[in-house]
Amino acid sequence: MTQSQSPRRPQPRLTHPLRQAWAQVVRTARRTTADGLVVGTSGNVSARVGDTVLVTPSGVPYDRLGPRDAVAVDLDGQQVLGTLAPTSELPMHLAVYRETDAQAVVHTHAVHATAVSTLVDELPAIHYMTAALGGPVRVAEYALYGTDELAAAMIEALRNRSGCLLRNHGTVVHGATLDQAYDRTAQLEWMCQVWLTAASVPGRTPSLIPPDEMRRAAEKLSGYGQPR
Repeated sequence: MTQSQSPRRPQPRLTHPLRQAWAQVVRTARRTTADGLVVGTSGNVSARVGDTVLVTPSGVPYDRLGPRDAVAVDLDGQQVLGTLAPTSELPMHLAVYRETDAQAVVHTHAVHATAVSTLVDELPAIHYMTAALGGPVRVAEYALYGTDELAAAMIEALRNRSGCLLRNHGTVVHGATLDQAYDRTAQLEWMCQVWLTAASVPGRTPSLIPPDEMRRAAEKLSGYGQPR
């Protein structure tokens, strides 16, 4: 090996946990298109397994992805698995994993959420499910897609939140699992639709949930669902 050459990083085996996570990434990505949250390949999905991040590839329709198409990077963004190029939005995904305890990230170009991102700096507390995202959802300042500038703006908007809007762009939501991240994404899109619908009524202003009531909702939501 010459001095100009650098040693190749070892390629991790597609272990059972990685194989399972990749299957969930593909399934979730397909849900985003089936549910109308993205058009074509405009969104992206990732999941973290240890220090490995499985992420959808750039520009490949999700219905074409199979087990052999797995794409993974380390937390520095170095590709460690697969031959397809990772999504161009990789800086956003990695920023979430570096700055939070998230295990999954879903990014969409959902219609109502994107529309709201062009109108306000924060989605008002129109519904108690706002508490599931940590409070009123902020809008990150616009920056070119796929850049570190956008990732930095997103991290600021995500402070003490599990989701945010990206100005003139879409949504980023994270969770402990892909199912949780996806469910929060769907709730965010629904709340944006509710707010747009209510705000569009001439001469009327939507009522909002006060902070005290939002805290009560957050406490109640923390115990929501079936006991474990």
